[in-house]
Amino acid sequence: MFPETGLVTGSAGGIGRAIVDRLEGEGADVLGLDLVTGFDVSDPTAWESVDRVALACLNAGIGTGIASIRELTAEQYRRVVGTNVDGVVYGVRRLARVMDEGDAIVVTASLAGLTTMVLDPIYSGTKHFLIGFVRSVAPQLAERGITINAICPGVVDTPMLDPIRDRLAMTEIELLRPEEIADAVLMAARDGSTGEAWTCLPGRPPERFEFHRFFDSA
Repeated sequence: MFPETGLVTGSAGGIGRAIVDRLEGEGADVLGLDLVTGFDVSDPTAWESVDRVALACLNAGIGTGIASIRELTAEQYRRVVGTNVDGVVYGVRRLARVMDEGDAIVVTASLAGLTTMVLDPIYSGTKHFLIGFVRSVAPQLAERGITINAICPGVVDTPMLDPIRDRLAMTEIELLRPEEIADAVLMAARDGSTGEAWTCLPGRPPERFEFHRFFDSA
């Protein structure tokens, strides 16, 4: 059953580890790519070593942990953009060259890419980019029979929350488990649709986000 082969970026922990476990549980041969094992998703040359897989999960992502734009350093900004934006763009570029008809790409975006996240505006901004990119690149990938979708989880209980965990605790926001996101990834990959953003919220199945249509695509 699809997929027989998979790729997961940010595979060493949190959502990435859950996706790897889910795919391997389905019998897939999974290539895990992570900075801690020597793969930098923001390095375009690193992607040249990646070959075709049936399902690519572009999941690597980080936050700044900085709410105040005045306190944001250039290094913090470039690091987040490099991982969250460059890592997906370079990945999709490479995969578009090597994937076959029927293969799928799923990008881990965020609910912060559909709304606001005042605790980390830069993180939110990168996720808005990912959703726009997925929707815009989908038609040209569809010409080759490749699907691409974004999943948009709410707040997931992973180590990435540690810098803001105390502030989150005061909001009483319900956290998602990484395993729930892994299930959503498989669902998006198998759905057959493309260019969609799937929201993942506690206690609800993944749902396609309904964008307002201001004009016909034609």
